[in-house]
Amino acid sequence: MQDRLHILEDLNMLYIRQMALSLEDTELQRKLDHEIRMREGACKLLAACSQREQALEATKSLLVCNSRILSYMGELQRRKEAQVLEKTGRRPSDSRSPTERSPCRGRVCISDLRIPLMWKDTEYFKNKGDLHRWAVFLLLQLGEHIEDTEMILVDRTLTDISFQNNVLFTEAGPDFELRLELYGACVEEEGALSGAPKRLATKLSSSLGRSSGRRVRASLESAGSSGSSPILLPTPAVGGPRYHLLAHATLTLAAVQDGFRTHDLTLASHEENPAWLPLYGSVCCRLVAQPLCMTQPTASGTLRVQQAGELQDWVRVHGVLKGTHLFCYRQSEDADTGEEPLFTIAVNKETRVRAGELDQATGRPFTLNISNQYGEDEVTHSLQTESRAALQSWMEALWQLFFDMSQWKHCCDEIMKIETPTPRKPPQILAKQGSLYHEMVLAEPMAPGRPGEGLLLQDNAISAEIQALLTSYYSDR
Repeated sequence: MQDRLHILEDLNMLYIRQMALSLEDTELQRKLDHEIRMREGACKLLAACSQREQALEATKSLLVCNSRILSYMGELQRRKEAQVLEKTGRRPSDSRSPTERSPCRGRVCISDLRIPLMWKDTEYFKNKGDLHRWAVFLLLQLGEHIEDTEMILVDRTLTDISFQNNVLFTEAGPDFELRLELYGACVEEEGALSGAPKRLATKLSSSLGRSSGRRVRASLESAGSSGSSPILLPTPAVGGPRYHLLAHATLTLAAVQDGFRTHDLTLASHEENPAWLPLYGSVCCRLVAQPLCMTQPTASGTLRVQQAGELQDWVRVHGVLKGTHLFCYRQSEDADTGEEPLFTIAVNKETRVRAGELDQATGRPFTLNISNQYGEDEVTHSLQTESRAALQSWMEALWQLFFDMSQWKHCCDEIMKIETPTPRKPPQILAKQGSLYHEMVLAEPMAPGRPGEGLLLQDNAISAEIQALLTSYYSDR
């Protein structure tokens, strides 16, 4: 992560916004603009911090903002390259043909995160040695979406790191890769944050000059013409704590299980690292997934059904295909009001479906036979549709459902429960600031007859500004 923060000395955010505006994806542009504003606020906050906990939270926010900006920039570049290939008549290598099926999307949620620690006997049981403390948090990425957990202070009195967050990703495919990164910073004593007022005055009054703008423009044009990865973000010239990558893991569909499970962690730090923690080498969590085909109706309409083994007249029903069942209601309103269906027909990976055509001689309607095996017995339900188009629509929905089941695998055996995450609250790190803000003087833009004249920032003014930024940041997540 530190490599991402030390690439460029100068960066003009105007050019990033211009690149986003050149694309039609306004939602991604909005997210990018939001993270850019939050990054600016995190830089201000970091420069103003006078306490360790404040600096740790501000540095964490800056690291998360940088990660999201880089992720969104990469996605923007990928889409821009796809647009260029489309205009030139070339198809991107990862695009699908119009007739090729794509699996449905789904929701992936990770919760009950625990990372066990492995202290030495002399440290944990005998309580010997210096009592060091670490600030740690998890960064979780699925595609271009990045989420983070709360920051936790860790020392040798803890046997594991426990995160209470439920992290939900709403746009995942069955081929998802959920990357977990554990970051840590050693909590130092007072004195590391001295000189904050001068640094704040310098940062808030600084701006990029023409030469910097030309260098950034040249870098952007070079990156765009060569097709290389997007430019990376620099580290603001503000001191403070440094987070180090301690360990990481990548979870896929095979790791999904409706229960608590242990996964391997790849350690990325060693004992000589100042932020090293005695990790056991594993992470415990509950990882669940809900494909949309299991929670949302994939087809509905009027059907006439003849139940298996019965010769009475066909029953007219309103059919709703959802998950592993075809629900048959008396009327369409019953499906909306939550009424119990007349009966249900199982549709799973072992179900066989056969379609028939209209026989002009006998006048037999368009039919659809759904067969399920129960032990040694095969049970078949016959369905009638009103037209050939309706028959084709139902068949297409069934084949798509079977394809989704083949891709999402065990996630389609039954619906896994996902608890809705509670809204994040901004950390309360601005309670005590002392007289820091009364010592800060920010230089205004130079004006004729007023050289070097400055503006004194009041305590409540900048506190309200930063608190508003943090509140906006967490409320939009």
